[in-house]
Amino acid sequence: MTEANAGAMAAAALAPAKRRRRLRGATVLDHVILILGSLFMMVPLLMVLQMTTMPDIEVIKTGPTLQLGGEFGSNFHKAMFEASGFSGENTGVSMLVNSFILGIGFAVGKIVIGMMAAYAIVYFRLPFATFAFWVIFTTLLLPLEVRILPSYEVVQRMGMLNTYQGLIIPLIASATATFFFRQFFRSVPEELVEAARIDGAGPVKFFIDILVPLSRTMIAAMFIIMFVYGWNQYLWPTMITTEEGMFTLVRGIKQITQVMEGNRIPEYGRANLLAIIAIIPPVFVVIFFQSWFVKGLTESDK
Repeated sequence: MTEANAGAMAAAALAPAKRRRRLRGATVLDHVILILGSLFMMVPLLMVLQMTTMPDIEVIKTGPTLQLGGEFGSNFHKAMFEASGFSGENTGVSMLVNSFILGIGFAVGKIVIGMMAAYAIVYFRLPFATFAFWVIFTTLLLPLEVRILPSYEVVQRMGMLNTYQGLIIPLIASATATFFFRQFFRSVPEELVEAARIDGAGPVKFFIDILVPLSRTMIAAMFIIMFVYGWNQYLWPTMITTEEGMFTLVRGIKQITQVMEGNRIPEYGRANLLAIIAIIPPVFVVIFFQSWFVKGLTESDK
């Protein structure tokens, strides 16, 4: 073996090792960037958590610090079990329940309405189906603020103020859910539709027994989006609910921070603790449905 051949073989043997080192270095750099980004995003949350341990007067004087106080337990008790209004009904527990009802009602209602609308547009072969879809889709250009006054007038005339129906029903129509389910249903093979028809499956049976199970990942993705959207609603519950027993967490937190009567100071520790509690359910929903969420929005082979 010549010296040149030996050098070439040595270089070829070292090449994979260098490539592995480069890949390992790139992986380490990627993880460092992700960790730093995560820490940067967690800093505001940690600041809020620190302020829940301090007396309210200290929060006003010093703001966020690195010092931990001993008020976390009392703030938690006030946040969850003491009312901040006059009726004694808007405790943290009641507001948490109202937020769950609103979030789940939004998610389930929008998914059901969106699936039914998409099913009718895709499978019923109506002559105006495409036009109807684009009319529904254009409602995405109209934010809630544009139609909030007529929506409020309808709710008020129907006597649904301070009710869960008034909170949920006027907003459950969803162009976003209709669009995604329409795209999903169009990807279902025609052979499956023909096989179901040959087996005697009617429209309702085909929808419930075939399309709904096939749509599990898309339903999970839409549930995350719509639950978080409903959970974070502030303007609509503010207009629809005037009774303290119907306040949601987001609505209640804003009320607590606005309290300023005589020598009474805003209860920042209590409000900050409620804000942290309000973050937890959407985070758990996203974590629980994470894999289904990704599949529902990216999977192409059904």
